[in-house]
Amino acid sequence: MSRPNFDLHFDLRLQRPGFALQAATTLPLQGVTALWGASGSGKTTLLRCLAGLERAQGHVRLGSILWQDDAQDMFVPVWQRRLGMVFQDNALFDHLDVRSNLMYGLRRLPAAEQRAAMGALDEAVQVLGIGHLLARGVQALSGGERQRVAMARALAVRPQVLLLDEPLAALDAARKAEVLPWLEQLRMHLRVPMLYITHAADEVTRLADHLVVLQAGQVQASGPVQDVLASVQVPVSLGDDVGALVDANVVQRDAQWSLAHVRMQDANLCVPDRGLTEGTRLRLRILARDVSITLERAQGTSIQNHVPCVVQAMVPDSSDHQMLVQLRHGEAVLVARVTRRAVDMLQLREGMAVWAQIKAVSMVH
Repeated sequence: MSRPNFDLHFDLRLQRPGFALQAATTLPLQGVTALWGASGSGKTTLLRCLAGLERAQGHVRLGSILWQDDAQDMFVPVWQRRLGMVFQDNALFDHLDVRSNLMYGLRRLPAAEQRAAMGALDEAVQVLGIGHLLARGVQALSGGERQRVAMARALAVRPQVLLLDEPLAALDAARKAEVLPWLEQLRMHLRVPMLYITHAADEVTRLADHLVVLQAGQVQASGPVQDVLASVQVPVSLGDDVGALVDANVVQRDAQWSLAHVRMQDANLCVPDRGLTEGTRLRLRILARDVSITLERAQGTSIQNHVPCVVQAMVPDSSDHQMLVQLRHGEAVLVARVTRRAVDMLQLREGMAVWAQIKAVSMVH
């Protein structure tokens, strides 16, 4: 179920008592674009306006297809937009079994398209691992299973884009951990562009290719997820989640210490051994609070990971006594959260060569 790469452009305005949406950007519709922000930032309102469930003022274009253009008094209703939607409550019909719920979505399609849609549905059922659930009543499903069925139903209409509004928010930690790998499967195998609302950093780091940060109804940042997460310009939205996502490869496993040696640009890092084979590509998450700075490579320390870097930028953190320092190692960008006193003592400045000490590294996938 491959899709051509195109973009989604929108410029939308909506006024409510105590809230104003004024959001405009262009998103590359490939992979997963996460809409991230605190509760009340406008994530769901924006998604509903993009879907046509709510009428805002402005302009929405999907590739070459206009969905809304107020200058031409043009608005395509939601049922004519080729999209799939998954919500927190999954909206399944409890009186139907799984197969009937999945087939219900095909009623939206012209008869001539239903055969192709059946192939898309079969592929979604396989990728989401729900084939054994088809004859089961919906009421007998776990929360995680219900969400997987809801995703398959949304994919049955062969959407040009899949919209997901916090699909894991209503699940407990165990069910969330159950569903996340299936979302990764969707991302890797079906290649349907996704707009994914969340306020959970772990979902962003595991799933997102592109990240849009919303605050008070406005787009505060938009770009590749690695760039936005490593930015020192948007710490207010990210809080303790400020950090970096970097790509690496497994180069060696160390069975004696249950560690894996991975390569990030020109640096070697030690991470817990998860049984991955040599050559496996990884996405690593390194939080700013787990990075410290030294002027020379430290000796006699329990910290195992040391990376030569260049100071790229420094800005005040949300706390008066702290700074965020952006560090570059080749193409990889790290962020360190240090005190203002440390910046003064080390006489840090942009362009300065330093060493980053990394206390903890998480493998996100």
